[in-house]
Parts: sequence; structure tokens; C-alpha cells
Amino acid sequence: MTRLNLPKRYWIVILTFICTCVCYIERVGFSIAYTVAADGAGVNESSKGVILSTFYYGYACSQVPGGWAAQRIGGRKVLLLSFVLWSLTCFLVPLDPNQVTLLVFARLLVGVAQGFIFPSIHTVLAQWVPPHERSRSVSLTTSGMYLGAAMGMLILPSLVKFKGPQTVFVAEAILGVLWSLLWFQYASDPPRSEHPKATASGFGESLLPLKTNNTRTAKIPWKRILVSLPVWAIVVNNFTFHYALYVLMNWLPTYFEQGLQLSLQEMGSSKMMPYLNMFIFSNIGGVVADHLITKRICSVTRTRKVLNTIGFLVAAFALMALPLFRTSDGAVFCSSVALGFLALGRAGFAVNHMDIAPRYAGIVMGVSNTAGTLAGIVGVDLTGKLLEASKVAYSDLSSPESWRVVFCIPGLLCIFSSLVFLLFSSGERIFD
Repeated sequence: MTRLNLPKRYWIVILTFICTCVCYIERVGFSIAYTVAADGAGVNESSKGVILSTFYYGYACSQVPGGWAAQRIGGRKVLLLSFVLWSLTCFLVPLDPNQVTLLVFARLLVGVAQGFIFPSIHTVLAQWVPPHERSRSVSLTTSGMYLGAAMGMLILPSLVKFKGPQTVFVAEAILGVLWSLLWFQYASDPPRSEHPKATASGFGESLLPLKTNNTRTAKIPWKRILVSLPVWAIVVNNFTFHYALYVLMNWLPTYFEQGLQLSLQEMGSSKMMPYLNMFIFSNIGGVVADHLITKRICSVTRTRKVLNTIGFLVAAFALMALPLFRTSDGAVFCSSVALGFLALGRAGFAVNHMDIAPRYAGIVMGVSNTAGTLAGIVGVDLTGKLLEASKVAYSDLSSPESWRVVFCIPGLLCIFSSLVFLLFSSGERIFD
């Protein structure tokens, strides 16, 4: 890394990109591996939904504590510890659908560990990245989620088929340990000498954990954060984004296999296109946002609102149209449009944490990501119950009616959330 002579903040962004990529390989990998193992053990759809949603209970519990810990002791250290914890859990726990208690405990632990990651990342990026680079830096970092999901959808079904579901856990643990070693070796806190205008610009060493004269950490304005309408605009949109993402991530394989009677192995690389599209559109959104802001074409507030609205409204119509497509190409196209434009919308709400509260970006991210995690709990579990009811009503899951409600719910949420963001969001710094 040192031979390439890139600024240190670029390496920090690249490493956080790889971090999110590995995290989502793990999430998609568990969904794929557990589904195969559960099918072999005769587990029903409702029970699958419970196990798949268990991760999000742990994830929800650690979002705000993750932001608090990153604020107190530094995002760099918290990020390393959380990565080591979930990697070791994946390596040590067997994937056996019949050992329900052990599996629930393991998924809760992985959820808790990964819940510290995104608040820590936002804390680190707020320290390292200047305001005019934030949109594309956050978009690149979060696009790792989608590239990881795409890689998982492409590679892991074959790994499960030829080596068995347990090998997915081992592969994920190895990736986690390798990233931890890279982060330990190359990550650091930003020196003031590298960013002489950091304080005025709202980034750099000025955003590291502060100590007052009595050595106690500076007070976090919890009440102002929790009653702020711009914060709640972010929270609502984070909930909707993750409701749609987690429902598709956990149930799209089932839709392909049981709704369209397709085999994931036979679909080849086409099954990764929705997530690859997210990777592309996420980075397009970041570049466009930074261009609009730095060239003074639009204010920060207007830029966030325009990209968020376009992304969520297009995604809404694509989601509601998805059950109408009854071929592999049509379903892949429609789900790619939905997820791609959702990712574009992240250049609106997902960067907004650092616009309004650069010092407390990890805290605000923890609050909003708690809502996003609750969406995972509600969405994944509810979808399992809806599909189980559809089996009773329609005898199987091959009809469009079986899936209509599943995809209409996130579509309607997208429309509602885009209106909330238009009315209440802000691009101005409102927390010192």
C-alpha cells in the first residue's frame, strides 16, 4: 500500500469498502447455506424466517452502543474488535438446523458484532474524509455491501453444492481474519498535520474522541439528536431501504427457486445482477452528488433530496411490478432496477449523517441503523409468515398472487419515505 503513494484517507476508504464487502458476503452466505441445510432437514418457511431474522435482533441491540463506543474510544479500534468477534463465531459454530438454540445464539452474536461496524465506519470516515469527498467516499464504502452480495450470489451456491454448507462459514471466517490483519496493519487515526484545515472543514483530528479538563468524554446531545426532524427523516428512509434490501436479500433466492421454478446454479451469473447493479448505481450516486455540490449546481440539501427522491420512487414502482415478471430475465431486470435505484438513493439519506452531525456521525448512524435493523427483523420474519399463508391459500408459491403483498409493502414504504425526506431533511450542519 505504501508503494502506491496514495493519500492515507484513500486507503481508509478502500479498507472500509472491503470491510462492507466481506460483511455482506457473510450475510448472503448464511442465507444461501442455511436455506440448503434447512431444506434438507425439512424446515418450513415460517421457521426459516425466524432463524434468518435472528441476526437482526443482535444487530439492532448494538447499533447505538456501537456509535457510543466509536465516539468514546475510536471507530478504528471498535471496528477491529467487532470483525474479529464475528469471524471467530463463524469459524467455531457448526451449521446444523437441528441445533436451533446454538444456531440462534451464534446468529445473535454475529449480529451484535456486526452491529458495531457501520457506526464505527461512519465515525472513521467523518474523521478522515473532507466534506467535498463525502458523497463518493460513503457511496464507495457502502457499495461494498452490494459487491459482496453479488459475489456471494455468484460463488457461494456452487461452494455449497460441491463442498457443503459448512464450508461457507469457514470461507467467511478466513475472509474476516484477513481483513482484520489488513486493518490492524494499515489503519490509523488522522494526524492534524495532514489536515491543517480540519477543524474549520468539519473533519480530521478535531472529530476524534474529545477529553475535557476532568478527563471525562464530552457530552453527547442525545435529546437534540432524538427530537431532530432531519434525523428522523434519515431514520425513516434507513428503515425503508433496509426493509426492501433485507427482504430481497433473504427471500429473492426463494422467489427464483419456488416462485419462478428456477435453479440458482442454472441461473449462472444472472442472479448476481441485482447486487452488481447496486454497486454501480451507488457509486454513480456518490459521484453525481459530489459533482452537484462542488460545482455549486445544487445546495447540499437539494442534492440529497433530489437523489433520494429519484432513487426511492423508481425503486417503488419496480418492486410493485416484480411479481408480474414470470421469466428469469424479467425478474432479474426488475429486481436490478429496484435495488439499483435504492442504492442511488443512498447518496441522499445515507451520507446525510455526516452533513448534519459530523462529530456525532457514528451516533446518528447508530440510531438510524437501529431502525434499519428493525426493518430486517420485521420484514424477513413477516415475509416468511406471508409466504406460509400464501402456501395455504394458493397451494404453493409459484403464482404471482403469492408474492404480490411481499413486494408491495416495501414499494409503498419507498413512496412514503421519499415524501418524509423531501419535507424534513436538511444538508446543513445542525450539531456542533
